[in-house]
Formats: sequence, C-alpha cells, structure tokens
Amino acid sequence: MSTSSIDEKYKGVTLVEERTETESQNADIDDYISKFLDMSNEAKDNDQKEKHMPLGECIRTFPKAVMWSIILSTALIMEGYDTNLLSSFFAYPGFARKFGDWYPDIQQYQIPARWQTGLSMGYNCGQLIGLFLAGIFADMIGYRKTLMPALIASVGLIFIQFFAPNREVLLFSYVLLGINWGSYQTITVTYASEVAPTTLRVYLTTYVNVCWVFGQLISSGVIKGISTMQGEHAYRIAFAIQWIWPLPLCLGVYLAPESPWFLVKKGRYQEAKKSLTRLLTENKNLPKKEILAEHMLTKIQMTIKEEDALKSGGSIKDCFTGVNLRRTRIAGFTWLVQSITGSCLMGYSTYFYTQAGLPESMAFNFSIIQYCLGIIGTVGSWFLSQKVGRFGIYFYGLCCMSVLLLIVGGLGVSGSKNASWGVGSMLLIYTFTYDLTIGPLCYCIVAEIPSARLRARTVMLARNLYNLANIIVGIITPYMLNPTEWNWKAKSGFLWAGFAILSSIWVYFELPETKGRSFAELDKLFHDKVPARKFKSTEVETFDAVQMMEKLGEQGVKDFIVQKERVGTEDQISVDDSE
Repeated sequence: MSTSSIDEKYKGVTLVEERTETESQNADIDDYISKFLDMSNEAKDNDQKEKHMPLGECIRTFPKAVMWSIILSTALIMEGYDTNLLSSFFAYPGFARKFGDWYPDIQQYQIPARWQTGLSMGYNCGQLIGLFLAGIFADMIGYRKTLMPALIASVGLIFIQFFAPNREVLLFSYVLLGINWGSYQTITVTYASEVAPTTLRVYLTTYVNVCWVFGQLISSGVIKGISTMQGEHAYRIAFAIQWIWPLPLCLGVYLAPESPWFLVKKGRYQEAKKSLTRLLTENKNLPKKEILAEHMLTKIQMTIKEEDALKSGGSIKDCFTGVNLRRTRIAGFTWLVQSITGSCLMGYSTYFYTQAGLPESMAFNFSIIQYCLGIIGTVGSWFLSQKVGRFGIYFYGLCCMSVLLLIVGGLGVSGSKNASWGVGSMLLIYTFTYDLTIGPLCYCIVAEIPSARLRARTVMLARNLYNLANIIVGIITPYMLNPTEWNWKAKSGFLWAGFAILSSIWVYFELPETKGRSFAELDKLFHDKVPARKFKSTEVETFDAVQMMEKLGEQGVKDFIVQKERVGTEDQISVDDSE
C-alpha cells in the first residue's frame, strides 16, 4: 500500500473520530440544556406556588420555620428591655445615689446631664460597631454561629453592668453591650426573611417590632416593682433579670437550622437541602417534604446563580454600585424615616400628662398603656397587610403621623393644662399609628429590598444609618423639651411634622410595592429599573431559561447541572447508608 493511501486512510479515521466526538459533545450539551430547562420550570412553578399559597396552608407547611424565626427574633427582647431600662433609671433614686452627684440646691442625687448623654450615646455608638461586625461575620460563618457567641458573651457583659462600681465602668459595660446587641438587629431580621415563604414574610419580620415593645413593657414592670424597695442596690435586680434570656435563647439558636440562602451562597447545597427539610412539615397538601425541599433548593440556587451572572457581588462596596445603589438607598431611607418623624416623642406622653397635673404615681400606668398600644398596633398591622400593600401602609401611615404631629405642635402653642392633656393623648394615638404602620413594616421592607448576596450587609448599612440618626435625635430632643434650653416642648411637633411630610414625598416617589413579590421577582424588577410606582402592576417572568443560559454561558450551565446532580447523588448515598 502506497504512502498516500495510508495518509488518506489515517485522515479518514481522524475525521470520523472528530465527528463522533463532536456528536457526543452536542448530545451532552443537549442533555444539559434539557435538564436546565426542567430545573428552570421547576423553580418557576415553586416560586408561583409559594407566592399564592394561602396563609392557613402556609402555616401548616412551614410551622417549624415560624418557630425558629420567633426564637431568634426573641433575642431582641433583651435589647428593648435594656434600652428602656437605662432611660428609666435616670429618674430612679437608688441608681442616682450610686452613679450620680449630690446637688445641694435641690437636695437630691442626680445623674449629671453629660453622663446621661454619655451613657445613652455610648450604647448607641456600640451598636454601630456591633451591626458592622455582625454583617461581616454573618456572611462569613452564618447567622447561627454569629448569634450564639453574642448571646454567650452577653452573660459576662451583664456581670460588668451588674457589679459596676462607678459610672465609668457602667459606661464601658454599655458600650460593650451596645456592640453585642447591635449584632442581633442584623441577624434576626435577615434570618426571618430567608426562612419564611413569601406569604409569611411580613408576619415574621414585623414580629421583631413586637419583641422590641415587649422588652420595653417588661422593663417598665420591673422598674415599677423595684420603685418601692429601699435597698441601696435594688436597681441591680433589674440588671440581674437579663440573665434569664441568653442561655435558653442560645440553646434554641443551636438547635435551629441555618438559613438555606446562606448555605447555598457558600456552595453547601446538601446542607441547604437538609435545612429546608427541617423547615417543612408534611401534611395533606405536602405528603413528601423532600420533593418540595428539592424544588425550593433549585429556586434558591437559580436566584443566586442569576445574581452572580449579573455581577451582583458580595462586598460592602458592591452595595453602592449599579442597581444595588438604589436598593441600598431605599433600605437605608426606609429605616431613617422611623427616626426622623417624631418617634422620639413617644416616650414623652407621660411627661406632658404630669405637666397637666397627672400624679407621677399614675405615669407608670400610662407608660404601660403606651406599650400595650404598641403591641396591639403591630398585631393590627398583620391584619392590615392582608388587605393593603407595603407602600400603602407606609405612605398613608406617614400622612396620618404628619397630621397628628401638626396637632401636637398646635397644642404646644397654648400653655394651658388642657393643652398638655391633649398633647399626651395625641402622642398615645401617634404611638398606635406608628406601630400599626411604619414601625413594624420597616423591618419587612428593609429585608425584602436587598439582593440575596447583599442582604445581611445592606440591612447592616440601613440600620446603622438609623442608629446614626438616633444619636443626633437623642442629643437634640432634651434641648427641645427642656425649659432651661430651647423650651420648644410640644411645639417640636412642627419640626417632626415637616420631616414626616418630606418623608411621605420620598416614599411616594421611591419606595416600591414589594407585597407578594418573591426575591427572584424583585431582582428582576430592580435589574430592569422599573419605576417604584410601577412595581405593583409590572408583569415579571422569572427564571427565563433562555436568558439565564445566555448570562451563564455553556460552561456555567454545565457547572450548575453538575452541582445539582451531585446533591442528588449524595442524597441517594445517604438513603442507601440508612437502609
């Protein structure tokens, strides 16, 4: 056989092999595409089913998600308790005797004004640090592993507070406790939003507000209980009660499943599926929870994969770039509105009642009424949110608050006792309105707005903006009300009414309607730069397989399918091992 014949034969064999290899690759690609289309449809169906799931069915399917979310959020009772305790202690004789100075002109021990401000601001500044650290660590090691050390550390920090020999050490303890409890604010809200299905999200995120008010209510009761005690160290009983919470809560957090969204972001898909399975309960509508867990896992994976394709990023810097800048701005301003629209006056209703002639012994009863109104208002927001969207509650709530603050300011122009009764009553109505509308809904909106990759960091930034505003408001409020300073008293209602009106204008133009929207839909709406007032009416198609394949590319689709099949293989191995 000639050399040319051999060469032609060799080339023919090579062409056949290449053609066979190409056909095999094409078959593989077709197989991957087919599987990806199935998973896209699976994610889309799960997203729609979760969105339209009736409340009763949702509770029967996700009772464990409700339980774990409540356990983690209950940690905020500690913060509400201690925050209210500090402001109440300034007027408590035993506390003033220990940490105050003797004033001969009034024959009383008093905490100097600069130390009152220092203790309050030290606590608030500590929160700024705690929020920042929690946002970083929650993204690195998860919500549970961030919250458990904080709860354990609080036991030791309360010791410093309890045994503080002077106000310098007390200030040190409040700075450290501020850092500790600041971490709770990021973790609890974010965790609640990620373990809850769309239908339950508003209830579990706004429960955080109930915890705040409940903590304040408990501290008021404790202060009332020790107010008749004559012992020099009776105030320490109030500090000691805080030891009730950390260890039981730490046990609950230890037993709770980690957020499946966090686990997927870290590539721990098998653990994410187990976490989802632990959040579900089989019932007549869900005979086999493993199937639903698999579909939910696919949806979470595809949501995060699409964010990655859009280069959503995961650093603090990414919160201020591209589409995320709008989401960070909305989350931050939504929380800021809480601070600058007169909420600082809610604690002064009894102040105006005593000015009108109410005995100081009755002031406690009115503070209890106020906190009860706060709890009733938050529970009322759950019923209101079934009929009205997030935007409607926030916008019209601010409009009502603006009117109430204008009335407070108008009554402040008059110096009569009847006007003081009116101011106190208006502030009680204001408290109810606040806790019916922007008070609880803020937690829900702030958790819904960010992307999955940046949720913890965005919540941290938004809450820190709120805390910074609170520091400024906390400094100027005593000056506005103090007769020896600016002496605005109730006329300060005009200032806060102005901010409330400006806030309502901002809400109208920039706060989108997020009710009934899944995280995937919100990603799509923000990516398409849909105007805020069109969020509600815009039709959104999520998990579009063709668009996602274009963004991910051929290799990205292959990697995604391989990851999914690996989870399925590990599941089968686990089943075989158990048998």
